[in-house]
Amino acid sequence: MDLQLRGKVAVVTGASAGIGFGTARVLAQEGAQTVLVARRKERLEKLAREISQSGGATPLVVSADLRDREAPRQVATEVLGKLGHADILVNNAGGSRPLAIDADDHLWDEALSVNFTAVRKMAQAFLPAMRERRWGRIINITGSLEPRGVNGANVAKAGVHVWAKGLSCDIAKDGITVNCIGPGRIHSEQIDERLHPTPESQAAYAAANIPMGYFGDVEDIAYLIAFLSSEKARYITGQRLYVDGGMHRAI
Repeated sequence: MDLQLRGKVAVVTGASAGIGFGTARVLAQEGAQTVLVARRKERLEKLAREISQSGGATPLVVSADLRDREAPRQVATEVLGKLGHADILVNNAGGSRPLAIDADDHLWDEALSVNFTAVRKMAQAFLPAMRERRWGRIINITGSLEPRGVNGANVAKAGVHVWAKGLSCDIAKDGITVNCIGPGRIHSEQIDERLHPTPESQAAYAAANIPMGYFGDVEDIAYLIAFLSSEKARYITGQRLYVDGGMHRAI
């Protein structure tokens, strides 16, 4: 299926590893001009070389720490200044933040900053250009599990769900869709190195919690992102879509 992404500019945050890394590769394979955003510039440059050598458009690399409140505006200024527009924004940057029940305010502020505020500010930075062109796609990577303990990321991503639904209603008339994807256990840097670092722990978790019986790959998320980024998904907005092998339990 031709998703007709050739010539579209796709900004992917958290592109140095995991879901963001895989998403940038898939979007480039579909013909999009990718913009790779993350803190680890050397990893972004390696991915950019890989995409170029595979025949994709040479990505624009933007090193930025989105916890900095000025970073989203600076990223948008650089992207729009060099490429003229942005059609697709994949808000993937973020990460788990387990917190004690009496955690200090600065820990909560950091968790909300990277997992909610950066998402909102990135969208706000690129929305004027999307609205002017009357076309855009905003896709937020969130989560799929009910919390089993206090985690600042869970709180922030719940906020993203509510914010994204409201935003989707406000800008639908402008030809812009807003959707959230909740990954399950995906082979990413965070999952494979921190949460489930051994094959045995992954197998035990999958057997107990995932109906399909195994962890997903980053491409399982990336292919859905590519579809949602296309004109073929024009009537899908304000949704939460789970890619988790059947793990999600809430109805």
